[in-house]
Amino acid sequence: MKIDIVTIFPEMFASTFAESMVKRAVDEKIVEITIHDLRDWTEDKHRSVDDRPYGGGAGMVLKIEPIDKTIQSLKIKSQKSNIKIALMSAKGEAYTQQKARKYAKLDQLILVAGHYEGVDERVVERVVDEEIRIGDYVLTGGELPAMVVVDSVVRLLPGVLGNEESAKDESHAKPGYLEYPQYTRPEEYKGWRVPEVLLSGNHAEIEKWRKSQ
Repeated sequence: MKIDIVTIFPEMFASTFAESMVKRAVDEKIVEITIHDLRDWTEDKHRSVDDRPYGGGAGMVLKIEPIDKTIQSLKIKSQKSNIKIALMSAKGEAYTQQKARKYAKLDQLILVAGHYEGVDERVVERVVDEEIRIGDYVLTGGELPAMVVVDSVVRLLPGVLGNEESAKDESHAKPGYLEYPQYTRPEEYKGWRVPEVLLSGNHAEIEKWRKSQ
């Protein structure tokens, strides 16, 4: 799988993708992640990516030209057919585990990190396929949401998790499903005991207990 991220703060991603499962997936060539600086597709000497909004209002808005040029360039270079382009946006569709599973089946995922007061609405109307939000709150930009999406997708790719069964029983594997409680040694700590059913060796009862939880 190939993941491209378009941002005005490319340095933010260096440490995040240099650790844990994402790094291992990249090293093992399960996924290719490329960070693109939006300013590379500007043409003025100041490398401007934003401007004041028409109609007035606070803040600045990301311009359509550099975003469109970046996306078109990535699409031209791509040899992939199954591609999705998503804008990280506070007014987008709520991101879920089901969406992560759909993204994990793509050949290529392009994420655009919004910033400032947002982006020119023509980006939503003409350039990207969808808008995604990771929660009902506002962040400084779309960089952190893009990291969240990448992490949630990469861990679902075949060969990334040590045990492929891990993703089947975890929280949100199905809508409304939360994973059962987990315990490990010692059996008792400060008088706090592991539930007896988990120590019984009765797998049918353990399974019943887990489903009830």
